[in-house]
Amino acid sequence: MEISAAEYARFKDILERQSGILLGENKQYLVASRLSALISEREMSSLSQLLDATNRAGGASLLKLVVDRMTTNETLWFRDRYPFEYLKSTIVPEIRRKNPNFRIWCAACSTGQEPYSIAMQLEEIATLNNADIIATDLSERVLAKAKEGFYQQIELNRGMPQERLKRFFAQASNGEWQINQRLRSKIRFQSLNLLNFPYTLGKFDVIFCRNVLIYFSNENKTKVINGLIDNLKPGGYLFLGASEALTRDSKPLKMVRCNPGLVYQKE
Repeated sequence: MEISAAEYARFKDILERQSGILLGENKQYLVASRLSALISEREMSSLSQLLDATNRAGGASLLKLVVDRMTTNETLWFRDRYPFEYLKSTIVPEIRRKNPNFRIWCAACSTGQEPYSIAMQLEEIATLNNADIIATDLSERVLAKAKEGFYQQIELNRGMPQERLKRFFAQASNGEWQINQRLRSKIRFQSLNLLNFPYTLGKFDVIFCRNVLIYFSNENKTKVINGLIDNLKPGGYLFLGASEALTRDSKPLKMVRCNPGLVYQKE
């Protein structure tokens, strides 16, 4: 599928407004690879036809599908390790000295590996019952998978230790593994677009927003970070991705070294 410069510019603008994802220059090949099948399914012949259809009556659901096809759902279990270890060893005990119960938000949770990794850590220190864990994502497709909690072996090979696989999963007849009902019942998955401010989920002790802001413009990155900070309790913690940082115009947070890695804390 050929995509003209004008089509690409139009699509870039729509995608950023809808999702915050900022495509670089000359990424027509990426758009073609992710949307060609959808264009064929709808018996269309071009990206322009697809975009025109999103503007017609009933086009909102199609636009949602287009954005969903373009999202990158790269994820793994216990990614970078230190956020989960530091949560377990330091943050949760610190919070519970003041209040036995606490709230955690996983923004951009993808197919569920991050919130389930957190739930496993909390179960291992007998604090899962004290936690209110909310996991959100823009894509309803990945949220549906996260809620069901089924994973193929190739997905589990990306970071799942064998001892935790045995403890927290059961193998289904089709060879997939499903995370146990207890952990599934402790996480609330719901749809949320990080560009829709303000966030109405309440205040949290810990927020994970990792490896999503790298796709945003600096302006949208600042807006999202400040929105997350507004939803942190005083003394609350914000985990960003290993290659992400606060922007120049972000509200101030204290940097805390995890050795390795770091986390930001609200004064």
